[in-house]
Amino acid sequence: MKQILHNVTGYAKPGEMVAIMGASGSGKTSLLNILGERLDVSAQAEVTRDVKVNGQPLKNGDFGKLGAFVMQDDILIETMTPFESFCFAAKLRTSLNQKDIVAKAEALIRRLSLGSCKDQKIGGFTLKSISGGERKRTCIGYELITDPNLLLLDEPTSGLDSSTALRICQMLKAEADLGMTVVATIH
Repeated sequence: MKQILHNVTGYAKPGEMVAIMGASGSGKTSLLNILGERLDVSAQAEVTRDVKVNGQPLKNGDFGKLGAFVMQDDILIETMTPFESFCFAAKLRTSLNQKDIVAKAEALIRRLSLGSCKDQKIGGFTLKSISGGERKRTCIGYELITDPNLLLLDEPTSGLDSSTALRICQMLKAEADLGMTVVATIH
């Protein structure tokens, strides 16, 4: 089946939250992947885009300088703790020294209310540990370590109970209130 997205126009100001809603298979993830420069287009497909940031065109390869992408399925390291994961991300993706990395990771732990599981293994299929909501907040924190201006999230509440999903949405709204533009897909 061939999917076509055309003439998708939107405008998000700094500090806003935008939800992209639609049925399964309607192209929400494809749209985020195009915006976040994550989509390898096949030879049969043609993608043109005119994405502007603060009125200026976003050039190919520039998304990583201003934005971050939280995938629906996480890729966290099961044997790390949330704190270790944030420190690891900071070492890979920032130029902070060790003292500042620790301070930034601690601040994210507080900001994302992960203090109760800070030192627990993240876990996975074979090693159960932190809850689904804590895991999702850890995924978000892993991307927040770079202080992005734009945060794209693919189904951030997928698989969570309604109470936990609400807490995730409230946390994302708090990020938007701090000036970040948040764009999320949702069913």
